[in-house]
Amino acid sequence: MFKGTKVFDVHGHVSAPNSVRTWIVGGFSSGHVGASPLRATGSASGDLSDEAFMRTNTMHTEYMDERNIDVQVIGPRPFTMMGWMPRNLYGPWCEFTNDTIKKQVDNFPTRYLGASMLPQIAEAPDLSNCIPEFEKNVKEYGFVGTYLSPDPDGRHNSPGMHEPYWYPVYEKCQEWNVPVFIHGTNCLDPRIGHIPGNYQVGFVVETFLATRILAFSDLFTKFPGLRICIAHAGGALDRFIASSRHRGNWEGDNLFFDTCTYDIDYLELAIKQWGVANIAFGTEAPGSGRNVRQESDHPSHTAVGLTSDNLLPVIDYLPSLSEEDKLTIINKNPLKVFPAFANV
Repeated sequence: MFKGTKVFDVHGHVSAPNSVRTWIVGGFSSGHVGASPLRATGSASGDLSDEAFMRTNTMHTEYMDERNIDVQVIGPRPFTMMGWMPRNLYGPWCEFTNDTIKKQVDNFPTRYLGASMLPQIAEAPDLSNCIPEFEKNVKEYGFVGTYLSPDPDGRHNSPGMHEPYWYPVYEKCQEWNVPVFIHGTNCLDPRIGHIPGNYQVGFVVETFLATRILAFSDLFTKFPGLRICIAHAGGALDRFIASSRHRGNWEGDNLFFDTCTYDIDYLELAIKQWGVANIAFGTEAPGSGRNVRQESDHPSHTAVGLTSDNLLPVIDYLPSLSEEDKLTIINKNPLKVFPAFANV
């Protein structure tokens, strides 16, 4: 809670036992995987047992409690989406991942909402192949959104996110009143192969490109009911002034950006650039924000000694935000993006 108001987090990723990743590594090694181990019975034995999932999900929930997050939307872990994998492995991996998301939601139904991982095939004519998994997750699993990667193959070979390639999923999102959450995935660009965690560079590049592509398109005229939220505050900021033709623009409640960027000055500027009305609270907790903030000469001391993904004290500090702005970011805007927050 934040000053008596529920905190809704639009940016979280599933936590599952390590054996889940071992399963797909086995597929890479053998060239084959069967059906999702959770799909037939809803449970499995050993390291995929109900107890193993509950232990992992409990740790995630306790991590959220420490950061005063009431409800979080969880989707796939983007660096394990691996849209470049052999196609005979890709579909089952998406199904298994969605089953693990469903498992976590079922274990803590008042704390999590699910978002899908879809088998995006970069070389396909469009995303029609994703619709069966999308609809199953919405109808049967109660998922409230879907992740889309702007570059699922990691090779910069997907159409721009305003092109008809994406329309089958956009149409279904509009039909079912669920949003798209845009998040980068793996980057296979050999130029950055020497950079540790180079997928993070890919996140910046691809989410910023998606932001610019959408801002200069007529997508929301074609899909007026479509809502899109872009991870990590849109990847990068603009260097142009607001009146510049290079900035692009949009109107209405269609395009949002989360707060999942941990440098205090950067976050404040991102909120100023995109506007409070377009910012939704997101932390990725637990994720890449475990580093502890150190003493500095920054005027904010409220977050010193806390992990960087403990963002409520940061947002509460920002002098550019009014009390109403803070409540808009941590509660009202997440509700606009994901109306299902109102049901938990």
